[in-house]
Amino acid sequence: QVQPVESGGGLVQPGGSLRLSCVASEIIRSITAMGWYRQAPGKQRELVATIAAGGNTNYADSVKGRFTISRGNAKNMVYLQMNSLRPEDTAVYYCNLKQLLLLEYNYWGQGTQVTVSS
Repeated sequence: QVQPVESGGGLVQPGGSLRLSCVASEIIRSITAMGWYRQAPGKQRELVATIAAGGNTNYADSVKGRFTISRGNAKNMVYLQMNSLRPEDTAVYYCNLKQLLLLEYNYWGQGTQVTVSS
């Protein structure tokens, strides 16, 4: 079972920055997209940003201009640079990898906590 592993979360003051990293436990063929989602207490999981295999990116309106998603040199790595963080960005952030074989498979990491507070 492929397991994405996130790192880089933590506590940061409003206006600060964090960089999240995600690496899969093994090289995955046929990745169609990688992305970051988040879930705040009492809320549903929501999309933060995705990057397709061709490089197209998509962002939630709430993070546009502040967050940047990128891929590592290794195809199974993805990053999320988060700048100008706000208290409302506080959530558990999850890495997602999508693989298309005959069916689409979704692989989720266990999440990393991001807390924005003074």
